[in-house]
Amino acid sequence: MLSQPELKDYLDAQYKRYNSSFFIETDPIQIPHSFTNKEDIAISGFFAATLAWGQRPTIIKNSKRLMELMDEAPHDFILNHTKKDRERFTGFVHRTFNSDDCKYYLYALQQLYKKYDGLEGSFKHVHNNKNDLSETLHQWRKLFLSFKSETRQGKHLGDPLKNSTAKRLLMYLRWMVRKDQSGIDFGLWKAIKPSELYIPLDIHSARSARILGLLTRTQNDWKAVNELTENLRKIDAKDPVKYDFALYGSSVNKAI
Repeated sequence: MLSQPELKDYLDAQYKRYNSSFFIETDPIQIPHSFTNKEDIAISGFFAATLAWGQRPTIIKNSKRLMELMDEAPHDFILNHTKKDRERFTGFVHRTFNSDDCKYYLYALQQLYKKYDGLEGSFKHVHNNKNDLSETLHQWRKLFLSFKSETRQGKHLGDPLKNSTAKRLLMYLRWMVRKDQSGIDFGLWKAIKPSELYIPLDIHSARSARILGLLTRTQNDWKAVNELTENLRKIDAKDPVKYDFALYGSSVNKAI
């Protein structure tokens, strides 16, 4: 078992190794990186994160297809599209995310931009610095699903208060909130601090974390997310989720 200083040295080294621009080329984060406008980045990133389960090439392919259907101008499309415009998404499917889900997401985003000044504004609306981010995600999920959604749309949005890892939402927030010199994460939102973020746990980061003794819980759920993040905060309290790169990269590249 590594000591805390040894663990920090290892994680910092792996972070520097994997937190570089080449990461963008094979990751769904390349979708928002294809835009320069802040709101285009936020909307395209939200859809890329929503579709981020399964094989990466398929995630990227289907995310690009959504951007094509939005005329490569997601912010303008969300603001100005009509119900008729949403019909062009009929037939779109990514695993269990079907065209009805997609149409609801488009409509709900339009409502968020009309009523809460967009994605960032809607998160700011429900976020309270005195609350844990798990409560923020729970409240934001309720808000997003409040525009006459069907039951099935909720299954694509994890709820920490129901012990979900909420991996895709946490990954999206990592993209939007934290920023570093490598320019992978955007750091566009200021209402949530990097120190408040939680690790977007998946099988790869969980595997590395257990090998390193950062995670003892055997089930991948919110309790595991909380345990791992708390241990990472002991190593870097201001930016604990930067080690997502180290944990994920170590497992995928069989460095551990």
